[in-house]
Amino acid sequence: MASSSFDIDAPRWDQSTFMGRLNHFFNITDWRTVTLPDSRLDEAKALVDSCRAGSVPPGTTEEQLHYAKKLYDSAFHPDTGDRMNLIGRMSFQVPGGMAITGFMLQFYRTVPAVVFWQWVNQSFNALVNYTNRNAASPITPKQIGVAYFTATSTALATAVGLNLYTKKAPPLVARWVPFVAVASANCVNVPMMRQQEVLNGIAVTDENGNKLGHSKKAAVKGITQVVVSRITMAAPGMIILPIIMQRMEKYKFMQRITYLHGPIQVMLVGAFLVFMVPAACSLFPQRCSMAVSKLEPELRDSIVSQYGQAVKHVYFNKGL
Repeated sequence: MASSSFDIDAPRWDQSTFMGRLNHFFNITDWRTVTLPDSRLDEAKALVDSCRAGSVPPGTTEEQLHYAKKLYDSAFHPDTGDRMNLIGRMSFQVPGGMAITGFMLQFYRTVPAVVFWQWVNQSFNALVNYTNRNAASPITPKQIGVAYFTATSTALATAVGLNLYTKKAPPLVARWVPFVAVASANCVNVPMMRQQEVLNGIAVTDENGNKLGHSKKAAVKGITQVVVSRITMAAPGMIILPIIMQRMEKYKFMQRITYLHGPIQVMLVGAFLVFMVPAACSLFPQRCSMAVSKLEPELRDSIVSQYGQAVKHVYFNKGL
């Protein structure tokens, strides 16, 4: 039985270690949560809100509270508390990513196929990036459009250019073109979709959550970490799987079932992503920190003038 003093926001695992974060993200990126109706998610949010207010419903167990928090963290934005769109949630990365990536790896030989699947992938990425941004930094529809167009153009130019360039290259090299395109586009898509954070800075706080100001350098650090995480998330499946498929396709039984190569790659990508989504999200703490000494001079001086040397680090949500 849970008591009214139960701290539902206390982390179940140590967020300062990779393994602690890995357990946390295995929990909240669980793809099974995307099958739940909005009504069930809203019930979980209501239970979390009640617990935060100190009024745990009678008969509620700690396990029920932990599960409610899992659903809340998987479906509601940490900054706004609003329910996120289904496709943009990290818990949708496995079903969504496995389908798109599997078909990108399968249909890499012709330019029209490359164009179509890279466009689908960047549309998906743009929605994920927008959904998981630091919501304290609003972005206009025009900026969203520019970000989407720029990232998609980068992916298409990279993929089509490399596709034509590798026509005479070994088959395996051509199979790696989708990954190069995805990695290149991520370096554009994430910063562009979150450009307001870079232009205006993101809110930074002290250890207790007291707002200290806005920092552009903190935004750059957070976005850089997200780009690294996204590329890491895609890398094993898009680099290792082509090697596996190239070797498998030499067997006669695989040559008899060419129509199943696409579905096989989709399932294998899914196997990679089940682990890589939480692993990539765990590379860096979501509540990112930065030394006051590394902030912009104006903000650093403002913090020092108010708090002296009492505040040595600032904290901010880097997004996912």
